[in-house]
Amino acid sequence: MSLRSTHQRGVTPQGRGRFPGFDVLAQAHVWDEVTAGVVLGRLAPPTTPAFFTVDEVAVAEPLLDLLLAQDTEPKVPVLALIDMRLAAGETDGWHYDDMPEDGQAWRDSLAALDNDAHEHYGAGYGELSLARQARLLQDVQDHADAGHSWHDRPARHVWSLWTRYACTAFYSHPWAWNEIGFPGPAYPRGYLNPGINARESYEVPDHRDIDPVPFAARVEATRRADADLPEGRTHG
Repeated sequence: MSLRSTHQRGVTPQGRGRFPGFDVLAQAHVWDEVTAGVVLGRLAPPTTPAFFTVDEVAVAEPLLDLLLAQDTEPKVPVLALIDMRLAAGETDGWHYDDMPEDGQAWRDSLAALDNDAHEHYGAGYGELSLARQARLLQDVQDHADAGHSWHDRPARHVWSLWTRYACTAFYSHPWAWNEIGFPGPAYPRGYLNPGINARESYEVPDHRDIDPVPFAARVEATRRADADLPEGRTHG
């Protein structure tokens, strides 16, 4: 049985879309049954973790929110989607030879981040202020940029693990498709108007005709120029 419903509506994460009025779920009626079941099943993943422990969730949830700048509702349930993957053993099919398999790498890296929180601030990562969580996360990225190790692992490989899984989960979700104006699976509908800047009848134009890449480059340049975020460490 299909999960499709004429009453289902998609939202844009945090209401920050650039395609006003666009709703990818309005096209769900043309998806084949299997595709619709897979995609729409992501709208309501299990709320009880099957892989992560309660303590790991307390670290992973704010970590993922920071990585994806999901600071307000509605949010894509990234943690739940990653948890489902790891519980089912659905990894990327490879891992760095200086890292354990992905499930164990997640456990180890979350524990390491929590250890940093206790060492520098005397509390668990999930108990810290947003600024302090960001400071510790920035430290990992800085180590990765410099090619350094972090808790005896290459920081760039830990950073890759986190960002790969976070981005894959986020952009597998229909709400994220609303954000980027992606109309969803092409099969069996197909596309009638291929070509640069060509749109289908159900697509809408970007209401902000501004390339976000230069802005992102400026943000990154500023971050590198001033590595310190507000609210420093209490010690260490």
